[in-house]
Amino acid sequence: MPKAYWGEIKDPVHGYVYITEQEKKIIDTYPMQRLRRLRQLAGSEYVYPGANHTRFEHSLGVMFLSGQVLVNPHISKVVSDDEVDMCRISALLHDCGHGPFSHVFEHLLIKDLEKTHEDITSWIIEKSEVSDHLSKMGYNPKEVGGLAVGKLHKKNRAFLDQIISSAVDVDKQDFIVRDTYHTGAEYGFIDVYRLIHALDLLGENLAVELGALSALEAFVIARIESFKSIYFHRVGRAAQIMLATAMAKANEELGLTAFRTPEEYLVLDDYTVWSALKKCKASNKIISDLENRRMLKCAYERTFYEKDAMISNLFGQESYRNQVRGEIAKAAGVEFDSVIIDVPTVPSVPYHHAVLMESTEIPVFTRSAAGEKKLQRLSESSKIFETLKGFMNILRVYTDQANRAKVEKATLKVLGKIPSSAKISF
Repeated sequence: MPKAYWGEIKDPVHGYVYITEQEKKIIDTYPMQRLRRLRQLAGSEYVYPGANHTRFEHSLGVMFLSGQVLVNPHISKVVSDDEVDMCRISALLHDCGHGPFSHVFEHLLIKDLEKTHEDITSWIIEKSEVSDHLSKMGYNPKEVGGLAVGKLHKKNRAFLDQIISSAVDVDKQDFIVRDTYHTGAEYGFIDVYRLIHALDLLGENLAVELGALSALEAFVIARIESFKSIYFHRVGRAAQIMLATAMAKANEELGLTAFRTPEEYLVLDDYTVWSALKKCKASNKIISDLENRRMLKCAYERTFYEKDAMISNLFGQESYRNQVRGEIAKAAGVEFDSVIIDVPTVPSVPYHHAVLMESTEIPVFTRSAAGEKKLQRLSESSKIFETLKGFMNILRVYTDQANRAKVEKATLKVLGKIPSSAKISF
């Protein structure tokens, strides 16, 4: 039997989100309440004043959408009530490991601890007060910690992981709709409910019925447009780079990655770390610049639609980027630290890879009149996906206002003039 109903929460994106007594208990834990103090899009508020929503409401949205997938008639017939409850709670907890300023903290975790926020999520679920609550409710905290990051790996149940972590998972479905809502940068209508209704199982894997092709195309186009206009906006990225630099400079003094227990980690949020960075001598100048909106300036921007050795090295290897930084700094007559090369493959943005997905990432199928399901190649069914397949990446060079002209001139010399086909206004 489904667990006892507690009440509802009004969400601006999905309307009323109904929760059970168990979900209410998890929502009221400190690791979940802390998410109210982690902005979803740290840095974007410098571009979009409305982008002050948090990981807390996003987590509620992901829980809600996971529940919608699980009541889909094709899925509901193969899942138990216990699996439904566990999946919803895992979806609720999926972001509890995020650090201050969300993805901006990621580079410190990777550099110092070789951990990602997903690793921290599982750790918090298994080792904090959340674990005690889950155990009392009859759940295995290790299983919930695995499912929350799409790594339960239960035999014949791959689709449970894929609901939370896949090419069309409920995490992406919620943040695209939520982030476009709060920024106002909305690109077309994304019908997530049509996508959810079109989900079915091929073996143990989630797949999308081709009848929902237009909804799938809209979803992928929205991901690409959101990347360019929200997640990788030049000013939003400038703010993120400044925050990341401030945390890196202050880390030795503040010990941001010196935590040993979940409780020590959970003290870190946007409020506590901002205050500490402001007081720290190594970082207070950067925080003062952010408070006065003295942003880094983009001196060079280029979008690449092709791959060659130089481009692959620039996007893939930090050592190569630093070599190019040194050449630009020398040519401009400025300090090495005054030149910053930014690409989407650095760990502090939500996408760690080229924006455009291979169409094979999304399994699709057709259904015959007899109800038989047949796997299809998405690129054969959609010219849009065929066109979007391939490579596209953005490279930017930032510096401070005083050095902008010198760095622009030096970058053009080192990286070559921007062809008109690749130029973006800035």
